[in-house]
Amino acid sequence: MKKRAGIYLIFAILTYAAPTLGAPPSGKTLAQQGNGKGAPGCVSCHGDKGQGNPAAGYPYLAGQPESYLLGQLNAFADQTRTSPVMQPFASALSVEEMQAVSAYFAGLPLPDTDSGKSAGDTADAGRRLATQGKWSVGMPACFQCHGDRGQGVAPHFPAISGQPEDYLRNQLEHWRKGARSNDPIGLMQAVVGHLEEADIAAVSRYLSTLSPTKAP
Repeated sequence: MKKRAGIYLIFAILTYAAPTLGAPPSGKTLAQQGNGKGAPGCVSCHGDKGQGNPAAGYPYLAGQPESYLLGQLNAFADQTRTSPVMQPFASALSVEEMQAVSAYFAGLPLPDTDSGKSAGDTADAGRRLATQGKWSVGMPACFQCHGDRGQGVAPHFPAISGQPEDYLRNQLEHWRKGARSNDPIGLMQAVVGHLEEADIAAVSRYLSTLSPTKAP
């Protein structure tokens, strides 16, 4: 009798626990603590609220389109977007974990980034590129695709205003040189391909001084 009761107890415990066995961590847990399988918490580089780290050149993730974030994680994992930092982290995430952490950051508010710095001598050139483009080389305005404040437009266009200057400049250089190519229909490569280094420096500087939550 006792043996049978013990069997019933074990069966009941397993039945109760079954729905949670193997369940992936929540997006918040992944962001803060990682998955314990090689992917550390995202906040260690991207800030406790996903606000980024301008001093280190790490972009903010908060408020970015979920589909964009998920696409970038997949690109890092399959190395269609290269990064010696992100590739091993993304590769350690399951599909479900990628979806969960992307949804978590997308659900956070865009950061009210206010660097307090001036765009300096490049202000006019950077502003023109962001708001008017450079049609002489076939470049539309940044805000034509990324939103009127650079706040991002789902599903493919991320927020760019207020991102760290070094991050913006590096990404634009990667597009220009073909080192990054995970964009829809090759749009960014075509847009940036004919820009000069001075253009890239100017627009990166200008965008870094803006906030995606305020009109420029």
